[in-house]
Amino acid sequence: MALMDIREQAIRRKPEELIDHLKNFKLNLKFSAGIWYFSPPDSRFHSKYKKDLDIRNRLDIAEKLYDYGLTGLEAHYPNEINEKNIETWKKFLKSTGMKLVTIVPLLFRDKIFEFGSLSNPIDKVRKKAIELTKRTLQLNKDLNTEFMVVWPGIDGYENPFGIDFFGMWDRFAEGLAQAMDSVPGVRIAFEPKPYEPRGRIIFGTTAEGLLLCQRVESLLKNRKNKEILKQGHKLCCMNPEIGHVMMAYEDLAYAYSLALSEARLAHMHLNSQPPGNFDQDLNIGVIAPEQFESLLFVLKMHSYKGWFGIDINPERMTVETAIKICIDAVRSANDRINELDYESIIYAVNNPDKARGWIEAYLLRKRALYPERLTPLPSLKTK
Repeated sequence: MALMDIREQAIRRKPEELIDHLKNFKLNLKFSAGIWYFSPPDSRFHSKYKKDLDIRNRLDIAEKLYDYGLTGLEAHYPNEINEKNIETWKKFLKSTGMKLVTIVPLLFRDKIFEFGSLSNPIDKVRKKAIELTKRTLQLNKDLNTEFMVVWPGIDGYENPFGIDFFGMWDRFAEGLAQAMDSVPGVRIAFEPKPYEPRGRIIFGTTAEGLLLCQRVESLLKNRKNKEILKQGHKLCCMNPEIGHVMMAYEDLAYAYSLALSEARLAHMHLNSQPPGNFDQDLNIGVIAPEQFESLLFVLKMHSYKGWFGIDINPERMTVETAIKICIDAVRSANDRINELDYESIIYAVNNPDKARGWIEAYLLRKRALYPERLTPLPSLKTK
């Protein structure tokens, strides 16, 4: 399992170097999708609007989307990929040329994890969570995925009174490090979420996720893992999801820049979401498309070369339609940022006293259907 070299993300560039980089670096739009939403999920509030699909039928849908640009899939172990259907997966991947990007340990759904998984204070339950994490890491290694996403959805609390936060944090970090040392050389991509299903999920914001990554790497003892870290690679990385970032009232460009600044952006889940609210998993660009463009621009600035993971909940349309809309949304936003005046933008950012309001006016005109109807944009003297 070869690690993708993402160290370039953390490079700091001077303004003139950044302009040159923006002109020459192009985002490689590789799309992956979670196989979980190809079949309707359970809901507290309404019956399912579509019929349940087994894995074989879900893979058939994915194969039809290959030519449109969906070339990677993501799945959970053991409910979506497991020892019983692994041969079905292997045959599918070989025949289609699709990539299994990640296998995610299902650390949040089983009733045994009622009081948490890796952070659980009940020793026998925590051990089961560690073993599940180890087994999933090994499957990722065996099937040559690129990383293992970890989402601590059930690790948290509702009533903070008396909670031993130190113990909760330590158990989670130590358990994850223990599993990683048992299957060395596999990168994990941690996915923060502030709440839901728990009232408060631990390590729920981008900054908290980075603290976890640093803590886990400091605990790694396996010689192979330590050698990888010595070379400047990161083993505990991030998989921020737009919906989760917005639930925490974070700014997309700012939050993703935090992960990029430490060369920890291994992957990302894309959708759209109003600030706060429940986790809606709306199609990409439905809400705040300007935030998404800002995110893409940051990814371009800092050499993101990974997958564009689509994580949505298309309740009222077919999954095929929803995925095509999302792919189109990313492609069109990428086209827009590729046609910008980088020299003027970087000048305005670094000389705000000489370019008051210029970026706002410029972007307004770039998004306008009839920019010629607007007043002329003042020119900048960048030299």
